[in-house]
Amino acid sequence: MHTDTERCVRAVRSKDARFDGWFFTAVLTTGIYCRPSCPVVPPKPENMVFHPSAASCQQAGFRACKRCRPDTSPGSPEWNHRADLVARAMRLIADGVVDREGVPGLAGRLGYSTRQVERQLLAELGAGPLALARAQRAQTARLLIETTALPMARIAFAAGFASIRTFNDTVREVFALPPSELRASAPKRQGASTPGALSLRLPFRAPLNPDNLFGHLAATAVPGVEEWRDGSYRRTLRLPYGHGIVALTPTPDHIACRLTLSDLRDLTVAISRCRRLLDLDADPVAIDEQLRTDPVLAPLVDKAPGRRVPRAVDEAEFAVRAVLGQQVSTAAARTHAARLVTAHGEPVDDPEGGLTHLFPAPETLAEVDPETLAMPRTRRTTFTTLVRRLADGDLRLGVESDWAADPCPAPRPARLRPLDGRRHRHARPRRPGRLPPHRPRHPPRRPGPGPALDPGRAHGPRGGLAPLAGLCRPVPLGDRQPPDQLPSGIG
Repeated sequence: MHTDTERCVRAVRSKDARFDGWFFTAVLTTGIYCRPSCPVVPPKPENMVFHPSAASCQQAGFRACKRCRPDTSPGSPEWNHRADLVARAMRLIADGVVDREGVPGLAGRLGYSTRQVERQLLAELGAGPLALARAQRAQTARLLIETTALPMARIAFAAGFASIRTFNDTVREVFALPPSELRASAPKRQGASTPGALSLRLPFRAPLNPDNLFGHLAATAVPGVEEWRDGSYRRTLRLPYGHGIVALTPTPDHIACRLTLSDLRDLTVAISRCRRLLDLDADPVAIDEQLRTDPVLAPLVDKAPGRRVPRAVDEAEFAVRAVLGQQVSTAAARTHAARLVTAHGEPVDDPEGGLTHLFPAPETLAEVDPETLAMPRTRRTTFTTLVRRLADGDLRLGVESDWAADPCPAPRPARLRPLDGRRHRHARPRRPGRLPPHRPRHPPRRPGPGPALDPGRAHGPRGGLAPLAGLCRPVPLGDRQPPDQLPSGIG
């Protein structure tokens, strides 16, 4: 988008916050870069240069604006729905892979050479993986400097810098202030906080409907791992260097996030996973406009704009819980997951609430005796096969995963097999245009009202969106969770 100069200039002049994170505006006369919604007077068009990322602006010699804080803008929604090399690399960089494993580790996870990864990122974002990771480290350092009283040396290594000198030079270059002056200019902290606890804001693009988002998380919360307490969704996190506890509270203009970490080096990873859990980098205006083109979805979107579908902080945990919830109620799925957590989860200490365990890792679940699982045989087989493949690394569900694990360019239906080992007839390849043997060529017409009279019947495709109508219908969450444990306005 940054190549469309006319469109970017209109967005800057209108101070449209929807474009924050899509591109950044660098001002040639002042040497700073801003987000499109910066409240200052817009510069002249001939003095504006547009960049696709904050790292690209910093690499070109521009420093961050102290008024709009462009480094804290929401991320681009492109990295959420795209599955190409650049999108997967950006998700991994946000997850701290470059800080932990370096650029060779990033390239190895993506399955490409280091040169190819650098070439693709430079072509699309104007900065390589090291520059992107450096910009992220600078943002983490600023956050620790302004919100904690930690010594600067500890902040430098917690943010991912290899030396204190590099930390000082980067902060001075990006924010035009040395670390000590940056801390002095920050708002004063009020009250004593829990050791290791950080309070920060997670920005998002408006509108946001928190009722269905947090209501779903509260309704499906696994006891001991998740809870709804005092208007906040709280859960434990398994992180690369330790564990953490996060409390997420919806507010009108941001998500209040309180993190308690056993190791501050996990701060960047924890923030990235919380944003991914709530889908905060989405563009709800563009999504709602697309959904309104369908007459079935339009009234539902107008009634509750800004709906988001919760995602996951741990893809392996999400997959295990999906298997546990097959063909059972929400309460039964929570019970099954709670039993696994109590028996095999790693205990944690939560002085501020009732969280007790981390969700068991696949390596731990792979050693569980299948006979101790209270579930049908086929689902037990699915569960054991899933955790074994996750533990062995045969099945990768992380942020670096592509939509198709099969490297073959053409789809091969014969490769699709259920995890329980059964061979279904609909999974076998067949000749194009030929119906499977179990399906009648002319199915009998069922009696009853037609689609126009029966709102529960499926309608014909309308722009390819009609099958999604059921996803936007309000879900009655009050019968899944006691009303006193749900967020206000849900039920």
